[in-house]
Amino acid sequence: MKKTTSLLLIAALTGLISCGPAGQKEGTTPLIEKQDLTLTSDLMTPEVLWSFGRLSGPEVSPDGKTLLYGISYYSIEQNKGNRELYSVDVNGDNCKQLTFSPKSEFNELWRPDGKKIGFLSSESGSVQLWEMNPDGSGRVQITNIDDGITGFKYAPDQTMILYTREVYLENKFKDLYEGLPKASGRLMDDLLYRHWDTWVDSYSHVFYAKYDGMKVWDNADIMPGEPYQSPLKPFGGIEQVNWSPNSKTIAYTCQKMVGKAATLSTNSDIYLYNLETGKTTNLTEGMMGYDISPVYSPDGNYIAWESMERNGYESDQNRLFLINTATWEKTYATKGFDQNAGNLAWSPDSHTVYFTSDWHGAFQIYRYDLEEGKIQPITTGLQDYGNVVPADGKLISAMQTMSLPAELFAIDPESGDAKQITFTNKDLLAQLTMGKVEERWIKTHDNLDMQVFVIYPPHFDPSKKYPALLYCKGGPQGPLSQSFHYRWNYQIMAANGYIIVAPARRGVSGFGQAWQEQISGDYHGKSMQDYLTAIDVLAKEPCIDENRLGAVGASAGGYAVFYLAGNHQGRFKAFIAHDGIFNEESQYLETEELWFENWDKGGPYWDKKNKVAQDVYAHSPHNYVANWDTPILIIHGGLDYRVVYTQGMTAFNAAVLRGVPAEFLYFPDENHFVLKPQNGILWQRTFFNWLDRWLK
Repeated sequence: MKKTTSLLLIAALTGLISCGPAGQKEGTTPLIEKQDLTLTSDLMTPEVLWSFGRLSGPEVSPDGKTLLYGISYYSIEQNKGNRELYSVDVNGDNCKQLTFSPKSEFNELWRPDGKKIGFLSSESGSVQLWEMNPDGSGRVQITNIDDGITGFKYAPDQTMILYTREVYLENKFKDLYEGLPKASGRLMDDLLYRHWDTWVDSYSHVFYAKYDGMKVWDNADIMPGEPYQSPLKPFGGIEQVNWSPNSKTIAYTCQKMVGKAATLSTNSDIYLYNLETGKTTNLTEGMMGYDISPVYSPDGNYIAWESMERNGYESDQNRLFLINTATWEKTYATKGFDQNAGNLAWSPDSHTVYFTSDWHGAFQIYRYDLEEGKIQPITTGLQDYGNVVPADGKLISAMQTMSLPAELFAIDPESGDAKQITFTNKDLLAQLTMGKVEERWIKTHDNLDMQVFVIYPPHFDPSKKYPALLYCKGGPQGPLSQSFHYRWNYQIMAANGYIIVAPARRGVSGFGQAWQEQISGDYHGKSMQDYLTAIDVLAKEPCIDENRLGAVGASAGGYAVFYLAGNHQGRFKAFIAHDGIFNEESQYLETEELWFENWDKGGPYWDKKNKVAQDVYAHSPHNYVANWDTPILIIHGGLDYRVVYTQGMTAFNAAVLRGVPAEFLYFPDENHFVLKPQNGILWQRTFFNWLDRWLK
């Protein structure tokens, strides 16, 4: 039942098939595709990291026999990526590339009759719905909707589709702009005027239209005139909108608030829109937290959704809720289960809800049995499972580890045994040597058990001493799990000759809600002690040179680096902070989602009677700049509206004014992440150039 990381990696390297591009079709425009690379070294480099095919999906055919998924490949020269569609039998046979185009295909779905595959593509100039035969032939454009669409789903009876698109509402100040077509000024009178990395000029709405297999017509907005988003931005997708099995109702996720109210609240709801009456019902009225992603059972008797309890807490426990569509009785299915529940999927017989949950550094698959009202784990081991798709008696999921990019696995729902069925990166992985990943448990400063992952360099020699990096996790809540990240990648850090120390400090999910909540209002306390304890314990080992330690992190991890820079008592010789919070008072007024600041920081800095908030602001990293004496690299994106680039810029300025060796890497076209290939490689080169200068 249990699968170890090493065995899974061996499976990847010894697979008999590699489902890659089968060759470009005659007459198509050159596209970005898998490259047959012969490496000159068995160590990972930034260029190799960007050469991996990035698998996502899957979707299962109506007969349960065939899987549909996508793979993205990136071109460093073209500085962009392209996603193509593939299919494979549930048992891993008959792997085929279905699309060969210069434009990415996404939101791929089987039509309910199984005779066509629908997908979105911008091939016509805007994103529209296209269809093709299951073998990839017969590609036809179905919609031609102004400004394009962002997501779609077929109605189960195949007579309609629903889709999402951006709607531009009337500018209340339009009269002031009359005769000024070149005016660039933006006039605002409320909050949430920008979100994540875009200015809020439009709202995502849900539409439905009639469909006959060739075209759509009678398009209708189910949210006419409403200044609200569905799906929720910035990360919500089409999974937040679903059809009822009888094709008469659309269930959708929405937060029906605007401006100041929206930036102070996480309260979203599940709404049911009846196509026959045109009426909308709030399914979760009175539930004040984050309710998202409604999924009907195949028999239509239940709706399952993900629910948080408390308004304003974006990292509250994610619970599984059910409602009976006949009696409207709600069931808190995961009550007493001190873990999160996400990626909900029904069994074909409507008796079971499958979901994933992180526990002790890994995402596992669980089942909830409706009749017994019990939860059972299905998988174990150190790996992260993603979306679960029941297919032909198996559970299909994309799985990854710290050493293996995502691949599709077929899991036996009774034993948990997993069989790998795609081998996207088999040839590339066969040329690389990965570092050993080791799970440790150590005692914290207050005598609690804390999980720590240690990643060793490839070809590790225990007789040598290595520099080590303390990895400071972002979030600040959320999992520290088995993700194969394409920027903060443990294996590429290890390949550069560093031992990585990654502690699951206070605030990390997967250890019970109490552990996670200990960071709120206390960023500078227990979690910082956890970091220092982890590096102190590991630095005593003979293979680590305690005089060559660095600390690196992004977002809340960047905050940790800035804080440690003024409170490390000489432990570290180099720091790197990416998109980190430097000045808590500025952050409170700069960020766009104020609910986060109010919950995790306790409230505004001007509330002098609020002891929690005042303690947080008193310990803001910028208050410790007088102690800075260690070289620091600071990285920030100009489109980051969550943690505005001025946080990084002021930290850099402070370091230079203090006479501390410092560099500032600024990306004007990146948000809280670094998503473009050439920027990503520059990030990696700068990262290791800085560390090598001070730690080697």
